[in-house]
Amino acid sequence: QVQLVESGGGLVQPGGSLRLSCAASGFTFSSYAMSWYRQAPGKERELVAGIASAGGSTNYVDSVKGRFTISRDNAKNTVYLQMNSLKPEDTAVYYCHARRGLYVYWGQGTQVTVSS
Repeated sequence: QVQLVESGGGLVQPGGSLRLSCAASGFTFSSYAMSWYRQAPGKERELVAGIASAGGSTNYVDSVKGRFTISRDNAKNTVYLQMNSLKPEDTAVYYCHARRGLYVYWGQGTQVTVSS
């Protein structure tokens, strides 16, 4: 049974930091590209950051470059999103995503709220 379980979301003040984790099981994690998406109320889901299966290549949406860092630990079947200098516009549900060819899996999401 494939599972992607996100954790680490919560309420944080502007300028603060959070670290999201996504624990994967039920598939060969090291063979999958992993990504973080987010969806704010009334908006479409957008790609935030992605990392290749071996971890050597990453990409980010422009709005988070220099503030967010995606990483993975293939030994622990876990992908992370370190979020620094958070802004109110980062408020959203953050989803973990796995892809290998036509095989795509989603997590259930974790809420991140940036507010004073």
